[in-house]
Amino acid sequence: MAKQQQRKAETHKALLTASSRAFRSEGYSGVGVDAIAKAAGATSGAFYAHLGSKDGAFHAALELGLDEVIETVPSYQAQYGAGWVAAFARYYLGAAHRRDRACGCAMTAMSPDVARASAETRAVYDRKMRQIAELIADGLPGDSPGDRLSRAWAFLSVLIGALTTARALSEEGLAEAVTAAALPVALAAARGG
Repeated sequence: MAKQQQRKAETHKALLTASSRAFRSEGYSGVGVDAIAKAAGATSGAFYAHLGSKDGAFHAALELGLDEVIETVPSYQAQYGAGWVAAFARYYLGAAHRRDRACGCAMTAMSPDVARASAETRAVYDRKMRQIAELIADGLPGDSPGDRLSRAWAFLSVLIGALTTARALSEEGLAEAVTAAALPVALAAARGG
């Protein structure tokens, strides 16, 4: 019995990982259930048994992706101290992150599809994005919590918008120009100046 439960847990994890990678790289409409199941080494029946539906898979993949950011922000704050904002922005706008759509940030990759998702999925997005902004605000200097939170939202918006634009461009030079131009703007937004 324990072996069967372990196999079931492994299948669930594989399906969730495959869903996350597929939705981040191809978008909601760019991938089907069969492709996700195949990438996970599972059947379509297993997909439905574990995730319920394509919408259920998207919802679970979104939670997974935003939870990764929720874990990453404090990690950057602890690792880089006062320089964490610059380190995070450089990573976020960097070429490696830009090119790795399947493992890249869910904030950039999945936000356009969230706008068309169910109310339940949008509510999860709202809650987790608010948590991300608050984590960023906690790591910014300044006395006013409201001001720090506003700067955190501005910082996030510049990063997400720039990465979205850069990923959409087919010319590498243009993508580099967008991210290079956005970096000082993101840093200024975080500083409030």
